[in-house]
Amino acid sequence: MNPEPAGHRTSPRIVLVHTITFRQARQFVPAVIPIAAATGFGGGARTIVALVVGVTLLSLLTAALSWWRFSYADGPTAVVVTRGLLSRSVRTVPNDRIRGVEIEAPPLHRLFGLVRVRVDAAAGAAGKDEEVVIDGVPRAEGERLRPAVLSHRGSPSAVSTADGATTEPDEEVVSRFDPRWLLYAPLVGSYLAVPLAAVGALFRLADELPESLRPDLDGPDLSDGRLLAVAFLVGLLLLAVGAVLGAAVVNWGFRLVRRGGSLIATRGLLTRRHTELEIDRIRGCTVSEGLGMRWVRAARVSALVTGLGDAARRGQLLPLGPRAEAWSLARRLAEDPGPLARHPSAARRRRMVRAVAAGLVVSAAGVVLGALTGSWWLLVVGAVLTLLGVPLGLGRYAALGHATGPGSFTVRSGWLVREQAILQRRAVVGWRVRQSFFQRRQGLATVTACVGAGSGGYTALDMAAGDVAGFALAASERWAGSFTR
Repeated sequence: MNPEPAGHRTSPRIVLVHTITFRQARQFVPAVIPIAAATGFGGGARTIVALVVGVTLLSLLTAALSWWRFSYADGPTAVVVTRGLLSRSVRTVPNDRIRGVEIEAPPLHRLFGLVRVRVDAAAGAAGKDEEVVIDGVPRAEGERLRPAVLSHRGSPSAVSTADGATTEPDEEVVSRFDPRWLLYAPLVGSYLAVPLAAVGALFRLADELPESLRPDLDGPDLSDGRLLAVAFLVGLLLLAVGAVLGAAVVNWGFRLVRRGGSLIATRGLLTRRHTELEIDRIRGCTVSEGLGMRWVRAARVSALVTGLGDAARRGQLLPLGPRAEAWSLARRLAEDPGPLARHPSAARRRRMVRAVAAGLVVSAAGVVLGALTGSWWLLVVGAVLTLLGVPLGLGRYAALGHATGPGSFTVRSGWLVREQAILQRRAVVGWRVRQSFFQRRQGLATVTACVGAGSGGYTALDMAAGDVAGFALAASERWAGSFTR
């Protein structure tokens, strides 16, 4: 029987970090304020100072108790984390369930020379239960912990020499972020959301300010068209600059390297993240192109890793870059199955009907409204929606496609965000075939490959029903032959 590994404490400096950020005390603050109000505290500066001091002391106390009762151990068979004051919790993760390790260094941690280590575990639950977090170890301990955990798991992160010593394997730079790629950011919706959120926060802050502190500004003259045009252009410019800055903060210094049997991605300007993924657990990848990204031939790549928590972020291997760079990386992760096969013309009709249906309904309502009241504006709106639906339907149909190769297959769909998934055949654990009433009449079917990575399923929309069995058999192992019976 293997003895339990000795527990280690995190650095005492994490108590200061958690005190400043109110990490543990946040859940108590909403309850403390009503209690303080009920005890008869009056208003004024003295009350505010007393509340600030009290909450800070509460934060310090809870942070110190949390640090005192937290320990971790990385043994030869498992990683063990123990925490809790009144209710003790012991989390044990076998090394063979570990999927990757991420080292994170937020700004305040970097100031105190600390890092946060996240160990991805293939737990049976979703969300935070899929990871073990060790918050507040020195940088050197974090760098020791990462290869130690991975080597215990059996990953070839270190190579033994003849004299028994271990050396790190050579690194191969797979991809490096070019600062010029930041110019793609204004065309990516997720980066545009950053400045919009900042503007919303500023408006909320302005509403909370006392009247005496609010700037006395006259409202703009909305009758001046030139002023509105200038304001619109300035707003677009600020939005673009904000998107570029947001992308730079998240992706600055991005570097993807292969070291032994792992892929290691490093990124971040303020918060540095170091994510390591085991190559043997990568089952394929997705190449995503938003509508704006397609205009400039840009794309992003994410790995599909079995059992990886928060795969949308941690599986990202190319956050933003040229399409050629993205496909070069994708072909290294999964064998190219070849050109996509187009879906039948019935799929195009189905996409077109769905795209123009709303416009036709509004147009019909506009005809009724015009006949009754003589007002035809709703008919004009319906006609515009119907015309816009034509390119929308054609675009949705053009995005459809599938293909199979000797060891992999691919499916593609999406119009606003076009996503193509390339998967290894061994990734498939099941198939789901759906046919609505209208699909059956048109000889179509929707096929979903169920996999244990990424979103859990990847779909080929509106395939020819007669091609389903052959596609499923070619895209998975022999057990899929039951589709042909």
